[in-house]
Amino acid sequence: MDEATGGVGRVATVKPRRQRAEPLYAAGRILRRWPVFPLVILTLLGVAGAAGPLLAPQNPYLPVLAERNATPFWFADSDGKHLLGADYVGRDVLSRLIYGARVSLMVVGISITSGMVVGTLLGLAAGYFGGQVDEVISRIVDIWLAVPFILVALVVVVVFGQSLVVMMALLALLAWVPFVRNIRAEALVLKSLDYVLLARISGASVPRILYRHLLPNVLNTVVVIATLRVGGLILAESILSFLGAGIPPPTITWGVMVSDGRGYLNDAWWISFFPGMAILLVVMAFNFLGDWLRDRLDPRLRQL
Repeated sequence: MDEATGGVGRVATVKPRRQRAEPLYAAGRILRRWPVFPLVILTLLGVAGAAGPLLAPQNPYLPVLAERNATPFWFADSDGKHLLGADYVGRDVLSRLIYGARVSLMVVGISITSGMVVGTLLGLAAGYFGGQVDEVISRIVDIWLAVPFILVALVVVVVFGQSLVVMMALLALLAWVPFVRNIRAEALVLKSLDYVLLARISGASVPRILYRHLLPNVLNTVVVIATLRVGGLILAESILSFLGAGIPPPTITWGVMVSDGRGYLNDAWWISFFPGMAILLVVMAFNFLGDWLRDRLDPRLRQL
């Protein structure tokens, strides 16, 4: 009886533990299978970009010298007007962060779309036609990769001046190269498959083969590359803005905010810290999302 009672007691104590562990196990499984944290960060970025004027607590362009370098809300001497503090001329840091998200989304969105279209078309052409076409496109890619982008960007800004159009063009030039190399490799394999050869035998035109047979099979690669490149473009835009070669004032960007606060790191570190943290989180979110998409879309890497 004692052994039986002891057995029952052990079963009774184990079962509640398993029940308590089930929600934790389910939550861990969801976090492993789905990019929860990257999606949360990118959702916040999208909301800030879409509804910036509605969410910003104050005018991000209005300086209030009496509130210069105001501390964030958790400081003892904070007046509570600025949740994340104010910059060196009294502008609200949180409001400028929200407006900076709008600019980042617009610039990077247009640049990655342009680079994606150009890079995909060149990659398909290089992989499908081969020969001299492939040689010319591949050498152009190699030459562009050998050129230091930051130096080229600085020279272009000196020649043409700072503007939103110049920044988007520079980022588009940075975005197209990875598409060419990866799509070319995919097209080299796809063009030798039976269904492509049968389409050529049946008299299908080259544009039709590229559009109907090759492009749908490389879209997953295009999506993954685009997701991975977005973070790099945001970082490149921030670097150029930090160096003074980005979008000119009064347009707000995170790189400009980091640059504005570099002279006040000892007294008002929050001016540079929060936009820098926003850049870090967004870049990491896009990189993690790209890795997840690659694992999900590629059958060879798909996780159970």
